[in-house]
Amino acid sequence: MNATMQQAAPAQVPAGAPATIVMDCKLDKIFYGDFMAVRDSHVPIEKNKITGFIGPSGCGKSTVLRSLNRMNDLVVGFRFDGHVHFLGQDVYGKGVDPVVVRRYIGMVFQQPNPFSMSIFDNVAFGLRLNRYKGDVDDRVKHALQGAALWDEVKDKLKVSGLALSGGQQQRLCIARAIATEPEVLLMDEPCSALDPIATRRVEELMVELKKDYTIALVTHNMHQATRVADTTAFFSVDISQGTRTGYLVEMGPTDQIFNHPREKLTKDYISGNFS
Repeated sequence: MNATMQQAAPAQVPAGAPATIVMDCKLDKIFYGDFMAVRDSHVPIEKNKITGFIGPSGCGKSTVLRSLNRMNDLVVGFRFDGHVHFLGQDVYGKGVDPVVVRRYIGMVFQQPNPFSMSIFDNVAFGLRLNRYKGDVDDRVKHALQGAALWDEVKDKLKVSGLALSGGQQQRLCIARAIATEPEVLLMDEPCSALDPIATRRVEELMVELKKDYTIALVTHNMHQATRVADTTAFFSVDISQGTRTGYLVEMGPTDQIFNHPREKLTKDYISGNFS
């Protein structure tokens, strides 16, 4: 994966055909220094679907998510054993540039984090960073439309992004993420700081976005997972070695995970009997 990498054309999948796996993520071990944060988790991400990650606090959901586009590389002591196959390459392969990885695998964080600059410049930031040669104005408009924000801000593009409401700020961050047209969008609890009305708007937006993007979503809100996720991965915590190490318990269609889980641990968590 290098600076000249070409974005793959969307595959046409006939109805009833097997799902296309856009990311094959085999997470053998993830360390922070000597601490093993995650172990033994295989998480395939299907194209143009929303994959939800659920589980108790400390189970490694966000660690797994941030490993998919190498955001954890920025954490001192981080070490990754395994692979993340994407567009035919391992994003942890030798010579792979993490900055290029993040061009194709975007990220939306828990807290809305617009930059201290205008709405327009927020969305254009990634385009300029990647030295986009096309019409920046048109791409910014397209991204804001994709984030369902254009009609609300089209007459105030020079206003600071920090002047927007919390829900608008999060949609601005989504617009910034999709402006570079990534293949995959990682969303780390994007609604946790929003009120119910803004949460509903972002959830509706996620469902719209999966037509063009593949989404992986970390959420503490199980109702949210049932509303938007096509596939759900349940993670739990192993405390048998005296530390808290997250691992994947099971993964499957969201309806199956919530209504007919295979594992007792999943059933206990879903029913509120988890401890």
